[in-house]
Amino acid sequence: MTLTLGHFLTLGAMLFAMAVVGIFLNRKNLIVLLMAIELMLLAVNTNFVAFSSYLDDMHGQVFVFFILTVAAAEAAIGLAILVLLFRNKTSINAEDLNTLKG
Repeated sequence: MTLTLGHFLTLGAMLFAMAVVGIFLNRKNLIVLLMAIELMLLAVNTNFVAFSSYLDDMHGQVFVFFILTVAAAEAAIGLAILVLLFRNKTSINAEDLNTLKG
């Protein structure tokens, strides 16, 4: 059995759907929210690579490197903010963020 474009697009759709469900079901834990966002980016990257391979074009794979760079920066900054929030509030509950107003 060979893997076709449809298989990869189905995998990307399933990953994206799991991320959306993760965001809607869990709105309190910020770490799980960040992981769900990263899972969404992974689904998009899977689709970019699948189309890039299907069309014999490298533009999709190059674009994935940019997305991975942005995802790494987002994860680093997000985790740094979470560490500071935990130090100040001793909780990473998303409902505690309303006290961070200017």
